[in-house]
Amino acid sequence: MDNTIHQPIAILGAGSWGTALALYLSRLGQAVRLWTYQDSHVAAMIAEQENSRYLPGYTFPQTLQPVTKLADALANTNEILIAVPSHAFHDTLLTLKPLLTAPAKIVWATKGIDPSTGELLHDVALDILGNQHEYAILSGPSFAREVAAGLPTAVVAASHNPLFAKQIIARFNSPLLRVYSSTDMTGVEIGGIVKNVLGIATGILDGMELGANARSALITRGLAEMIRLGVAVGGQRETFYGLTGLGDLILTCTDNQSRNRRFGLALGKGKNPETAEKEIGQVVEGKRNAELVIQLAKKHHIEMPISEAVWDILSGKLNPAAAVQNLINRMPKSE
Repeated sequence: MDNTIHQPIAILGAGSWGTALALYLSRLGQAVRLWTYQDSHVAAMIAEQENSRYLPGYTFPQTLQPVTKLADALANTNEILIAVPSHAFHDTLLTLKPLLTAPAKIVWATKGIDPSTGELLHDVALDILGNQHEYAILSGPSFAREVAAGLPTAVVAASHNPLFAKQIIARFNSPLLRVYSSTDMTGVEIGGIVKNVLGIATGILDGMELGANARSALITRGLAEMIRLGVAVGGQRETFYGLTGLGDLILTCTDNQSRNRRFGLALGKGKNPETAEKEIGQVVEGKRNAELVIQLAKKHHIEMPISEAVWDILSGKLNPAAAVQNLINRMPKSE
């Protein structure tokens, strides 16, 4: 672990993942300000010294400070980690912009596509904040509760600036959280988006009790879809065989800690999307991003039959049984 004395870090977003990262860094002795726009949520965290809403059972260290005002979170620091849902990323940057008094170092752990523009999040950041800041993504196979519990995890810090990626590693890397570097921001983002849609697809199959053979085939062919799209939009093929591609895909498709998988399980058992998401009680990124993934695929003339089947189910065009049958009836191809 690096022994550098770090300036405080502002974490924007007090969901399960933002809270887990706040817990992790504060246990390393770093000063962390955890902000969310909901004053009542901040008040509850201050009173209870834990995030009982999204990650109960983990007491906040003294170096973890929930704050109600974004300006307080940013005081005397230019290091920011964004961990809001993808649909809130754009507005969070707009709120952040007038408060930035110097070039900031901005990392996000958000996975998704901006619903208002269809852009990847690094493009959204450039559009709103400009190119005077350092940008990076922290992504990989990582369940919040396991990080909060201190279980070993590996992730990737991706930035177009290799020096900034090394700075992120210096802050985050420890024996419990292994951080690798990458310069492929596009590939890392595509992996984090598509795996959520494929997690829903795998959940649907398992909810229908179609067996391990079908699950294995879907994950494998889903990876092929991820690679086709990722390469088409400028990602590097090898990225998708790493932690943020295959690694995150395996995690999301095979473990019920994944909201996307649990959402798919509910669909496969006959529940409608609204009921399924309500029962989970948190944002299901794959549900929000399935249509956007298909739009991006069509824009680049990429076939993504599994992802399209998920969107057909979510949009009410097909029921799960019909969508699966359509996939089975597709013309065989060379792998």
